[in-house]
Amino acid sequence: MFSGSTNANDTTVITASTIRREALPQGSVNETNYYTDELGWINNPTQLTGGLKNFYQQTGVQPHLYITDTVNGSRSPSNTDLDVFANNLYDQLFTDEAHLLLVFFEYDGSYMTRYVAGTQAKTVIDSEAADILLDYIDRYYYDDSLTDEVYFSMAFNDAAERIMKVERSPWIAVFVIIGIAALLLILFVWWRNMKKQKNLEAQQREEMLNTPLEKYGDLEMEKLEKRYEEPNGDSDQ
Repeated sequence: MFSGSTNANDTTVITASTIRREALPQGSVNETNYYTDELGWINNPTQLTGGLKNFYQQTGVQPHLYITDTVNGSRSPSNTDLDVFANNLYDQLFTDEAHLLLVFFEYDGSYMTRYVAGTQAKTVIDSEAADILLDYIDRYYYDDSLTDEVYFSMAFNDAAERIMKVERSPWIAVFVIIGIAALLLILFVWWRNMKKQKNLEAQQREEMLNTPLEKYGDLEMEKLEKRYEEPNGDSDQ
């Protein structure tokens, strides 16, 4: 099993999904209840489980939300206490390794979370995927317009949608555009140089065609004269 935790933050930035994930195959889960509510928060189970069931459908991992304000008799547990509690709870609730347990502890206006993913579930709910879920739990926690049922349902639903899609960085598009622009610039410079060379060759051809044949004759004669011309001061007489 794999576990982790987070602290509350009302300015949460949702972790990006950068890994392509495949849902667990059907039959991996021995389906159980979707939540345990020790605090009496949930008045509309259907509203709550809608998001949790979508999480299961999208990932193949069945989630279970455990809401409590007491950990082994304590209302101020340490991270270690919550860790041990969550791991023991997983073994008590499930008979497979394809569940995701989220323990939500709240007391006196503050909360802590702990997640435990079974060995098989961890192939989908890796640390990045779990961070996405915890980020949504964190973000919606401060929205007073949400009932408890809608709060948890939205967090699981939105996390599933994000987890199962790879988000591409906007910088990729920027680099592609820069690359295309650089290629176009190179092609333009090459075309301009080619055109310049062709114009030069055309100009030379035109000059050759416009030069009278007599001129070529004169040039040849000048070359011959220079070749047989005696150097100054080199006479035998």
